[in-house]
Amino acid sequence: MKRTKTSKAWMQEHVNDPYVQRAKSEGYRSRAAYKLMAIDDRDHLIRSGMVVVDLGAAPGSWTQVAVRRAGSGGRVFALDLLPVEPLPGVQFIQGDFQDDSVLGDLETRLGGLAVDIVLSDMAPNMSGIETTDQARSIYLGELALDFAMRHLKPGGSFLIKMFQGAGFMEFRSEILRHFASLQVRKPKASRDRSAEVYLLGLGRKAD
Repeated sequence: MKRTKTSKAWMQEHVNDPYVQRAKSEGYRSRAAYKLMAIDDRDHLIRSGMVVVDLGAAPGSWTQVAVRRAGSGGRVFALDLLPVEPLPGVQFIQGDFQDDSVLGDLETRLGGLAVDIVLSDMAPNMSGIETTDQARSIYLGELALDFAMRHLKPGGSFLIKMFQGAGFMEFRSEILRHFASLQVRKPKASRDRSAEVYLLGLGRKAD
């Protein structure tokens, strides 16, 4: 009964959410688009002609934003475990980012291109066990950062969703080790009760 009440409450909130309604009217696949747009409007991350990699792309709202802002001269690569409906101008790979063969496919498609920005909205499949879920989130973050450090051009940017909890401050420090500066962003479209924040590494340091 409690779960049913919780589900109904969530659905009611979701239906009435202004960002959900706005996404439907403006053609975005989820409300998450407005999180990326708010950060990008503030920090001017995605510009015309850029090479963008979007990790954890499903259902594709961040990818939509990236394509529109990188323009016809840009290149956008997206990856997710779940299927994503095709988008013009996007090379999409369905697979597990933790799988070496999937990562290899992405790197092959990049073909040696230096990446301007790596976006990661990845989250683990939640077990409901907080310590386990946080550890999985940090692990995915470490994989995303490792990828970014191997493919970002000097001066490039790294934007990742993380959850505040065990290992969070250490992961922040690790990003700062590789970038000139680190910003923490909590866009308005991110619900107040959510522990999620977005860590933004600016100015990838040259090796």
